[in-house]
Amino acid sequence: MRWITVPLALVALLVVLAAAYVRLAPSDPDRWHRFAPPGPPGDDPATGGFTARRVVSGDPAAVMAALDEIARDTPRTQVLAGSAAEGFVTYVTRSALWGFPDYTTAYLTRNDAQADGATTLTVHARLRFGQSDMGVNAARVHAWLAALPAGALQSAPE
Repeated sequence: MRWITVPLALVALLVVLAAAYVRLAPSDPDRWHRFAPPGPPGDDPATGGFTARRVVSGDPAAVMAALDEIARDTPRTQVLAGSAAEGFVTYVTRSALWGFPDYTTAYLTRNDAQADGATTLTVHARLRFGQSDMGVNAARVHAWLAALPAGALQSAPE
């Protein structure tokens, strides 16, 4: 019986240690509070992440403030660095069960050459641990954008 108990206890200990590491590992703003690679307006899925770029139709500062309020109202989400007033902010959203952190950076690009000189809002979400987020980052970004006031953004290009 002991030959079963000891390995099971070791596995349980490893699971607890891994969970503690995921929840307690510090988030370095220098690593995560960064701009996404440039690109045209639209959606840009990537392994372990998602980037959405939208042309701003309304007042850029008001759009950023609204997005900030939406992000802060998202469960288990807090600001890592920056601010909406700066037009550049990074959030950490943790999963409910394990506490896996996802980092979402939102920023405005004025006179964006990729958007014919318009102002764009970029929302760049990515995971820290693992290879796949199973669509969680894209779903969160789409939900945040959909919750913005009507007319704040142009629709995504096809």
